[in-house]
Amino acid sequence: MVEMLKKEVAKRPDLVVIAELIPPQVRVLDLGCGNGTFLRLLEKQKNVRGLGIEIDQQMIIESISTGISVVQGNLNNNLDFADDGSFDYVVLSRTLQEVSRPDKLLSEIVRVGKKAIVGFINFGYIGSRFQLLFSGRMPETISMPHSWYNTPNIHLATLADFKNLCRELNIKILREIPIGSKSNTLAAALMPNLLAHTCVFELTKK
Repeated sequence: MVEMLKKEVAKRPDLVVIAELIPPQVRVLDLGCGNGTFLRLLEKQKNVRGLGIEIDQQMIIESISTGISVVQGNLNNNLDFADDGSFDYVVLSRTLQEVSRPDKLLSEIVRVGKKAIVGFINFGYIGSRFQLLFSGRMPETISMPHSWYNTPNIHLATLADFKNLCRELNIKILREIPIGSKSNTLAAALMPNLLAHTCVFELTKK
């Protein structure tokens, strides 16, 4: 079971990094948890106490069928169900750019979580820049595979934009882990805003 879950999660390098950052036996809130595969892996591997938030009814049914606790919710709304610091970790991966007010959601996740881990898609990635420069069309990449007319992404930004927003919101970046292609992992670490297609940030409230 664990090996099967690991293979599924391995399709998303950001989730692999996030799983490594979360210690055993903590309380985790996964925002936009999908079918619950990631939370299942954390529960099996690290004995975490997990809760997922998901808007898609079919995904919720799939999660519940495998024993994952899930609440239906819209991330455009405040996380009013959770008290300050009620979770050890809040996870938000490749979802921030889909909400109407990323700034408000960031403030909420560092309120309800002692720490937050955000997987962020980098629109400043070199592949995106080249596509826009040479084709004059909106980029489609591994991390942004949709066409401009059917994409769920409504707030595209670079890593520099994200870090600047954290400063404005008085959010401390504890760790920054850039993720590039397999062939340029080191280069992505040296120039993340250019060469990392995704980046994982560990955050806390100052």
